Amino acid sequence: MKVVLGVAGGIAAYKACTLLRLLTEAGHDVTVVPTAAALHFVGEATWSALSGKKVHTDVWSDITEVPHVRIGQEADLVVVAPATADLLARAATGQADDLLTNVLLTARCPVVMAPAMHTEMWEHAATQANVATLTERGVHVVPPASGRLTGRDTGPGRLPEPEELYAVVERELARAGGASRPGAPAGPAGRAPDATSRRGDLSGRRVVISAGGTREPLDPVRFLGNRSSGKQGHALAEAAARRGASVLLVSSSSLPAPAGVEVVPVETALELEAAVTAAAAEADVIVMAAAVADFRPAAYARHKIKKSHSAALDGPEDESAPVVELVRNPDVLAGLVRARGAATSPVIVGFAAETGDDTGSVLDHGRAKLARKGCDLLVVNEVGNGVTFGQDSSTVHLLRRGSDAVTDVGPAPKSVVADAVWDAVLDLL
Repeated sequence: MKVVLGVAGGIAAYKACTLLRLLTEAGHDVTVVPTAAALHFVGEATWSALSGKKVHTDVWSDITEVPHVRIGQEADLVVVAPATADLLARAATGQADDLLTNVLLTARCPVVMAPAMHTEMWEHAATQANVATLTERGVHVVPPASGRLTGRDTGPGRLPEPEELYAVVERELARAGGASRPGAPAGPAGRAPDATSRRGDLSGRRVVISAGGTREPLDPVRFLGNRSSGKQGHALAEAAARRGASVLLVSSSSLPAPAGVEVVPVETALELEAAVTAAAAEADVIVMAAAVADFRPAAYARHKIKKSHSAALDGPEDESAPVVELVRNPDVLAGLVRARGAATSPVIVGFAAETGDDTGSVLDHGRAKLARKGCDLLVVNEVGNGVTFGQDSSTVHLLRRGSDAVTDVGPAPKSVVADAVWDAVLDLL
């Protein structure tokens, strides 16, 4: 397949070298189009050596071949990584002041953009408006990762790893009707990604997604919580919006909102239950990806609980640990199933984080949970220290009510997992 790799002028340009190698090793014909600023970070010789082709850097080179029109017209996919704030702004406003923006205007193939910049730039209203504009036009904007940035800064704005971007490119090529390439990530049950286009297949659907781990306050500074980052829930929301759905994301995560997604921020299980229940009546699909705490403190201390406490400030200190009484939180997933009753809508998807133990495997526990909850589809996550929670990839097993079949997905980026879940949901719809 003919892939154009656009590279804008950010420090993350060095990661595009690895992405280029992954694409060429998979057999793709890659044309690299760096901006003038990008060449300050990675030189023309590097791009030429890795692609095995002459690199086009401006509209005036080989002018008889009309590269500013031809490159975009002939491409099967254009991916821009990194896409700086400046490049996003120029693309959103339709500027054509260099070769890359000309390519973006002439391309009629899928376009993927992977923003990378400092957190303040990514979160600025202007950048978010540009991302929303591009998304509405059908551009697949890959949300930036959160982590170490240039210098000492940390936060959202980091370019996703090349392997994740490669998986996105392969998936978009498959959706556009391209054949599966050697080295492409396997889809469900080890199959190559479906070659039919998914773009717009959720149009007209209203979906509600919960994400993140709830926090149950003990006192003004402490809470009971879990390791969930919300990355999978946010990936589900981003994928659903890209596929045309109207998305409401009920999230306790601090991750930036995916473009085009309505977000209801929550913190506790009770807040999450109220928000999801209120939205359920108008939903076609509800996906409970949040890690809802099973228990909460029976009482909330209005003041910080001291390590050493006493009845009076000048009294003797009590060195014993306070006893925290817990009560059960509502089972939000089971409650949604009960409220639906015998109806078939909305489709309800649950998540189960399992480790396996002496009493059964991950799948054993997953099947038991599916039977108890009664949801239509259960996504069973394999979790543990450094596994799934907070990571950019995951391994899941999809279980469908009334069927013994299992669809295995991963290890794969959470964006790939998200599309596999929506593919399964569409079968139910």
